[in-house]
Amino acid sequence: MTLPTGWLPEIGVIGTGRMGTRLAAMFARAGRRVILGSRDPRRAEAIVEALGVPRLHAGTYEDAASAPAVLPALFLRDELIQHLEALRGHLSGKLLIDISNPFNDDYSDFLTPWDGSSAELLQQQFPEARIVGAFKNVWSEVFDRPLFDGVTSDVLVTGDDELAKQAFLNLAADTPFRYLDAGPLRNSRTVERLTLLTGRLGRQLDIYPTMNWRLLGQTVKAA
Repeated sequence: MTLPTGWLPEIGVIGTGRMGTRLAAMFARAGRRVILGSRDPRRAEAIVEALGVPRLHAGTYEDAASAPAVLPALFLRDELIQHLEALRGHLSGKLLIDISNPFNDDYSDFLTPWDGSSAELLQQQFPEARIVGAFKNVWSEVFDRPLFDGVTSDVLVTGDDELAKQAFLNLAADTPFRYLDAGPLRNSRTVERLTLLTGRLGRQLDIYPTMNWRLLGQTVKAA
């Protein structure tokens, strides 16, 4: 698909599954210029036409990877690394937003060891990119109804590059979530594992998958 003349994307989303489509629409509704990339551009075009969201355009994986910020919406089990390897030439110096959780096929466990995470694996494989972990704790259906009785829920953000984190937060401005700095990229191990645990708890409580986190508390006044 030919993009409009002079139209410069701000973020490219790779993948047209449940997460990719919803995230692309969310960023576009927040005012970002977004490319939704698919291996089959006709699929992306049909989705974009059906959504009818301004500033959202369809393209290929390569089109999406041409944006200054790239968000792969693919599972590790579905060859995330291999797809990004094919796009390596586009990733140098780019903000790469990792949303992936390394679930196995039946969501009962992870493919990564306890002392690793999907985000760290991407950083090892693509050291030329600036990796930020985000949206790992958010189930796809939450994007359809992001408020819980009018209250915003939390997105935990990890990364070792503070400028990359800030670039991500700038992109995420005006989206319907509260973004919390969850520390260095290695903390993705905790975020990913907690997501595995909350998935089980959500099924137990019959609220899965329309659920998310909100850190609650009261300000402690100085004595």
